[in-house]
Amino acid sequence: MSAGTGIAAVDAIASRIVTLRGQRVILDTDLAALYGVETKRLNEQVKRNAQRFPADFMFRLSAEETTELNRSQFATGSQKHRDQRFPPFAFTEHGAIMAATVLNSTRAVEVSIFVVRAFVQLRELLASHRDLAQKLEELEQKAEALAMRHDDFARNTRMQLRQVFEVIQELMEPPESEQKRPIGFVIHEEKPG
Repeated sequence: MSAGTGIAAVDAIASRIVTLRGQRVILDTDLAALYGVETKRLNEQVKRNAQRFPADFMFRLSAEETTELNRSQFATGSQKHRDQRFPPFAFTEHGAIMAATVLNSTRAVEVSIFVVRAFVQLRELLASHRDLAQKLEELEQKAEALAMRHDDFARNTRMQLRQVFEVIQELMEPPESEQKRPIGFVIHEEKPG
């Protein structure tokens, strides 16, 4: 299989992975299709090997989750025609690998590698989004701090300029206490006294 085909396969699998109960999972119908078996056969093998599928590997969807999933954009055609008495199983990354081992088919083993890569790709994508969100938060905090410092500086500058203008205006006004004296020689008359 070429690198381009492998990437396309990983992307196709990644598009089938959904988030339920805070975990990234792939539904039994999608996993069975990927592994080249009927959903019924996959579920039979899972039931026969129930001890290999603890709750963190696989869980059955509730009726509400099934209904919501059928309404969502992620619902597959095979989910819509499924018997409502048997809600689908959701397999985590580890559960999907374990399912490949209990099926014990060449195709399941080959495809399980792509399933793992798809889960890893989604995990890395999520991590990169978290890193980006954290960097944006830090940048926003720095910008806010810089704006606050700029506002303080601008406020201080305005106050200082106001003080300078006030002093200049005071210097431009003649003092009120000083009366104008006539120019030249002034004779003061003596008062009789």
